[in-house]
Amino acid sequence: MKCLSVCQPFAELIVQGKKTIELRKWNTKFRGEFLIHAAKNILIQDCRRMKISPSSITVGAIIGKVNLVDVKKYDSDKELYTDKKKHHSISSKTNNKYGFILENPKKLRVPIPYSGKLNFFEFQPDEIKNNDIKIELFEEEHRYMWINHH
Repeated sequence: MKCLSVCQPFAELIVQGKKTIELRKWNTKFRGEFLIHAAKNILIQDCRRMKISPSSITVGAIIGKVNLVDVKKYDSDKELYTDKKKHHSISSKTNNKYGFILENPKKLRVPIPYSGKLNFFEFQPDEIKNNDIKIELFEEEHRYMWINHH
């Protein structure tokens, strides 16, 4: 399954459903469900701005999943500013010209320790050493399939 690393506190906001647009400098043709990886990097100023304690958020782990349903291209600073409540960026410049439109976030009950990578990358469950985490991931996915799709 595809995975995307996002700096904290933004990864947490995505899985909570509070951040519905993820800004990027690059576009993608990918659409569908992917995992959210909370990068090891915590943006302290953004935590303060959003009143989130840096010690309360998980880093270096997969923390949830979400659907990428579309990509919006920002052609002006005004367009970017209009969506501010959806992407939570303080920048009003269109450095990040693409907004990944996200829906149906789901936070994992048990974060999965994992190393992140650039861009979308393939999550390899075989790389996880801890069998308890593998079982938790399987049970979470199994419950999701039966409860949310029937």
